[in-house]
Amino acid sequence: MKEDFLHYVWRFQYFRKENLRTTGGEEVLVLHPGVHNRSDAGPDFSGARLRLGETEWVGSVELHLNASDWRRHQHQLDAKYNQVILHVVWEEDEEVFRQEGTPMPTLELKGRVALPLQALYQEMLWSEKTIPCAPQAPGVDAVYKSAMMDWALLERLEAKAEVVSERMDRSRQDWESTVYQTLAVGFGFKINQEGFLQLAQALPWPIVSRYRHNAEQLEALIFGQAGFLNELKTTTEPYLQKLAKEHQYLVHKHNLPSPLPKSAWNMLRLRPANFPAVRLGQFCGVLHRHAHLWSSLQACTFLPDYFEFFRQPPPLYWQQHYAPGKKAVQPFTSIGQESVLSLLINVVAPLFMAFSRRTGNVMYQDKAIALLESLPKENNKIMRLYAGLNFMHTSAADSQALLGLYQQYCEPRKCVHCTVGHWLMKQNLNPPHAAV
Repeated sequence: MKEDFLHYVWRFQYFRKENLRTTGGEEVLVLHPGVHNRSDAGPDFSGARLRLGETEWVGSVELHLNASDWRRHQHQLDAKYNQVILHVVWEEDEEVFRQEGTPMPTLELKGRVALPLQALYQEMLWSEKTIPCAPQAPGVDAVYKSAMMDWALLERLEAKAEVVSERMDRSRQDWESTVYQTLAVGFGFKINQEGFLQLAQALPWPIVSRYRHNAEQLEALIFGQAGFLNELKTTTEPYLQKLAKEHQYLVHKHNLPSPLPKSAWNMLRLRPANFPAVRLGQFCGVLHRHAHLWSSLQACTFLPDYFEFFRQPPPLYWQQHYAPGKKAVQPFTSIGQESVLSLLINVVAPLFMAFSRRTGNVMYQDKAIALLESLPKENNKIMRLYAGLNFMHTSAADSQALLGLYQQYCEPRKCVHCTVGHWLMKQNLNPPHAAV
């Protein structure tokens, strides 16, 4: 058993209340269990209202599988736990005390929880199936699945938006720089995200913005700071020599940091279309086309607008080469459809969500969700598993919801926090002779 099951039982009061007493014999009446504290700091539930004996108390409730966990976690030395009015445990294996030395009232729940409820929890916790409730999930009403998917999608968007928000804090609240860095990370896709982020830090947005109208200078800055012009002293290609010279001039003029080392880029096991130089060229095309990145994204209304934002031609040289001096068999044009879809899911929607949270404008949250709902569904092993359990899967919004559900609930076996798991467990509450 894990402690989150005990939290679940207390939160929903899923235990037998007859003759409810502390281990010291004091009668207990739960008027309100309190509000679950999801952070790691302080007691588990705050604002609880309880009657212990003849006295009504308002305060916090702390939960542990074993009473000795109180001492093991050093709560008796932490002033935050002086406000605890009841210690709820599965089993009292020792008496515990507050900071000032007075005994802590303790409620033991062992023997008060329905055995079928415990059994289903243990079954899902230790299930060898990828989706722990797979045997029961097909029979769960679609409304519970839909509600959980809505929640999982919002959580996933919130998590991605938080990364954007932290990036903005590091950018001294410069939103346009934040958008630029976030786009850069997106163009790195899974393989070269870190390299693109380092590039965006080595080539700040104000410099890019100043030179974006001049395609050749922008190209020199992008490829020079990325480190692709570092080793061109012996090249015989006049164009690359020209770019390298322009880059050196701009580095000196603006006191730019050193270019990225070659080790910043991953080039192993990549198709030529995914080589960092190709992605840099495509990124360069987007930067050259849009004077104001954020306002251009805000202006997008329909899916073709978003595709037009991203599908800009790279500089001519990088249409014909996948690395300096390495000519491509077929020319590279603008970024492909699948790549644009990835950028819309992993860059644009989180930007809208982050902007919504920073400004309080819920319209941008709606815009993020509407964008995901307009995109085709993703297809992978996890998606197919959920589809086989009758979960809705018709758009990228559903795909992102299911990924969030899997990563945050199913994989870590947090079934008691899931609407589907909660519904299943409710079915096992009150059969006859359920608890011993």
